[in-house]
Amino acid sequence: MMKINFFEFVYVWFRLQGLRVPKHQKKMSKWLSSLWHKEGDRQALLMAFRNSGKSTIVGLFCAWVLYTNPSIRILVMAADHALAKKMVRNVKRIIEQHPLTKGLKPPRLDQWASDQFTVCRALELRDPSMLAKGLGANITGLRADLIICDDVEVPKNCDTPLKRQELREKLNELDYILTPNGMQLYIGTPHTYYTIYQTEADPKKPDTEPFLQGFTKLLLPILNAEGKSAWPERFSEEKIAAIRIRSGENKFLSQMMLQPVNFRDSTLSPERLCVYDGEIEITFANEREILKIGGKRMLSASCWWDPSFAAKEKGDNSVIACVFSDEDGKFWLHDMEYIRVPSENADNAATLQCSKVADFLVRNHLSSVRVEVNGIGRFLPGILKQVLKERRIRAAVLEAYSKDNKQQRILEAFEVLLAERALHVHRKIWQTPFIEEMREWSVDGTSHDDALDAVAGCLASEPIRIGSTIANTPLSAAKWQGNSKQFSAETNFTL
Repeated sequence: MMKINFFEFVYVWFRLQGLRVPKHQKKMSKWLSSLWHKEGDRQALLMAFRNSGKSTIVGLFCAWVLYTNPSIRILVMAADHALAKKMVRNVKRIIEQHPLTKGLKPPRLDQWASDQFTVCRALELRDPSMLAKGLGANITGLRADLIICDDVEVPKNCDTPLKRQELREKLNELDYILTPNGMQLYIGTPHTYYTIYQTEADPKKPDTEPFLQGFTKLLLPILNAEGKSAWPERFSEEKIAAIRIRSGENKFLSQMMLQPVNFRDSTLSPERLCVYDGEIEITFANEREILKIGGKRMLSASCWWDPSFAAKEKGDNSVIACVFSDEDGKFWLHDMEYIRVPSENADNAATLQCSKVADFLVRNHLSSVRVEVNGIGRFLPGILKQVLKERRIRAAVLEAYSKDNKQQRILEAFEVLLAERALHVHRKIWQTPFIEEMREWSVDGTSHDDALDAVAGCLASEPIRIGSTIANTPLSAAKWQGNSKQFSAETNFTL
C-alpha cells in the first residue's frame, strides 16, 4: 500500500480534530518532510514561538516516520525525563487514534510504557521504537535513527558559563548514538544570550563557537518582517501587545521573537563599550617618551592583578588588566590576561604566575602593578618583586586591600563610564570571557566577576606615572605620562 506524505498525514489528523492546519504549521510540516527525504547529513534546528504547536507537529512527524518505516528507532532528549516522556505520550496517543497508524500498536502492554514503546515491526532490534531520556541519564550503548532534542536548553541549565559548557558536553554525546545517515532535530527557544541554538558565527559573540554549526534552520517568530502575526487566528496584534507587556521585553524577545537575550537585564551592558583596534606606539619628543594608542596620546595608566590558584572549573581565575587614560579623560582597557598555569606545574604556580605578570608589564610599557593581597595574594608581592629584579624590570609592586563590597565596587567603577561611553575596549578583549561576565553580571553576587573585579581595580586606582620597564632604559626616556613640555633653569652663573 502506498504511503501518504507527511503533510497529508498532518492534514488527516487535523480533520479528525475538526481543525484546519495553520499556515505556520503547514510550513513546519513541509520543511520536516523535505529534511527526512534529504540525502546525506540531516541536522536541523526548528525554532518557533511559544505555543506555536511545534511539539504537536514534531509528535506527528515521529508517528509518520514510524508509519512509513516501523523499524526506525527514535530517541527523545529533553532537559529532564518528565519533559521527554511528554513527547512520547503524545506520539503514543497519535498512533492509537490516527486511522493510518492503529495497526502499529503492539499487543503486549509491556511494550507500550509511558516513557518508551515498541511498535509492531518485522525486525528484532534491541532498542525500542521510541525512548525518552533526560539529559542526566546514561545513554551509553543506545542507537537511534532519529534524535529529537526537545527543549534541552532551559533557564536552570544555561544561566552560568560552567552550566552551558556541561550542557554542550552532554549533547555532544549524541554523536555516538546517531546511526549513519540518521537525522538529528533540535526544537526549542533560546534562554540565554549564549544559547546553544546558534548555527553560524555571530560577530557580536566572537568568543562563542556556534554549537549547531552548519545545521539547517527554520525560524518562525510570532511577528514577521512586516510586523504581522504568524498566527493571527490565535494571536491577534492586541494579544501580542498584551503578552509583550505582561512578560517583559526580554522574555518576549527570547520566547516569542526567538532572539537570544540576557534575562538578567545587566547594568553592565557591553553595547555601551567603545571598541578600538589601535596598538601601543612609543615615540620621543623633547627628550620625553610619548605613548599613544591608535594615534591618541595617553597620560597615565593603572594595572591591577587579582590572583587566584583555584581550579578553572570552579569559576575562579587569576586575572591581570591594564587601563590607560587619555588627555580627554577617557579610559582605554587595552590588555587583559587570564593567567593559566598547567596542572603539572602546580608546585611552582606562584612563580610562574608572577613571570606571566612580568611579561604583561613589559609588553604594555607599565612600571607598576597593584596586587590584591586579600586571601592568597598576601605572599605574592614579595615573589613578584624577586622575579622583576631577576629579569631587570623596573616596576613598582603595590599592595592593594579590597575592603568594600565587591559588587558595589564594580558598579561604582563601571556605571558612570558606561553611561558616558567613556570606556574604550580593545577588540582582542572581546575574545575573552570579560564580555560574557559583563553581560551576565548581577548585583546579588551570583555571577562570575573575576575580570570585572580586576578592571574595576584599575578604574578605581589613582593613575601611576610610569615609564619604561627595562632597567637599561635611561630614566630620561621613561616619562611618557604628563605634559610633554620640559623647562630647565639657567645654572651657568657665579655668585
